[in-house]
Amino acid sequence: MPRSRAVLRALVPIALLIPLAACAGSPPSGDGPAAAAPGFPYTVTNCGVSSTYQAPPRRAVTMNQHATEILLALGLQDRMAATAYLDDSVLPAYRPAYDKIKVLAEEYPSKEVLLGADPDFVYGGYASAFDKAQGRDREGLAKAGINSRLSVEYCSTGPVGLEQLKTEIAEVARTFGVPERGARLIEDEQRRIDAVTARVKDKPRPAVFVYDSGEGTAFTSGGGGIGNEIVSLAGGTNTFADLKDTFGDVSWEKVIERRPEVVLIYDYGGTTVEAKKQRLLNDPALAEVPAIKNKRFVVLPLSSAVLGVRVADAVESLGRQLHPDAA
Repeated sequence: MPRSRAVLRALVPIALLIPLAACAGSPPSGDGPAAAAPGFPYTVTNCGVSSTYQAPPRRAVTMNQHATEILLALGLQDRMAATAYLDDSVLPAYRPAYDKIKVLAEEYPSKEVLLGADPDFVYGGYASAFDKAQGRDREGLAKAGINSRLSVEYCSTGPVGLEQLKTEIAEVARTFGVPERGARLIEDEQRRIDAVTARVKDKPRPAVFVYDSGEGTAFTSGGGGIGNEIVSLAGGTNTFADLKDTFGDVSWEKVIERRPEVVLIYDYGGTTVEAKKQRLLNDPALAEVPAIKNKRFVVLPLSSAVLGVRVADAVESLGRQLHPDAA
């Protein structure tokens, strides 16, 4: 999985989220004194790094899709100098705004390209966004006068769930001086998720094996990331919840031993969902695994299975797939 192996809608439908957010208050025009922004200076500690903002960022660069979509969901496209690295496609509601933002690279930009965008804030969704070997580490950026943020999914000390999602959205919104937008987005995510959990609460919880990728071993979702919480909220049980990391490799013998009833395939990149299904169906060793034997597959785009604005989408979609009779 490229982004990890390298280092390892608000109270309205989502299509209306951006216009609604924009009504919450216009972003700075770029003129006038930055220090005049109300609510600043603001200090926040994120993943061990303390940053003080004298004013909201004006030239943000997002690296990784879920970071990009959080800013777009908050109506902050006018404060984005550039972006990089999509796992699939941005949500249709965000496409018009996204298309106006400079894309630095298909994956991660070099240090030179990143600095060439003249950012005052760099927001990474995965730890690999801040690869020191590539000169993008947070310490180095700070020395260059650039603030940064890493998704809390990659520095939480315990399992990642809805509290971490709320923290991520709230702190990002506060950093940009639009806390009310963050509050509305959080409220909507919680409302939609609560509706799903109410529908599936009395349903049997199938054992779900998450198949991201892998041949010799299976790259799966562990208990440390939001992916595990999504499975649980949707009415399933992650067969590898005991794996502490967000993602990790497990042996096929372990998959066979745990006899999952459902396979959840993450859809992204160059390997299609159908190709992943065939890899599993054509492996004789997996033939008696209930999920494989019964050909019970469900699918989520990878961009829905990380700590971002698609968590409610993921819970809704997976809930329907696991429990169609409860939809």
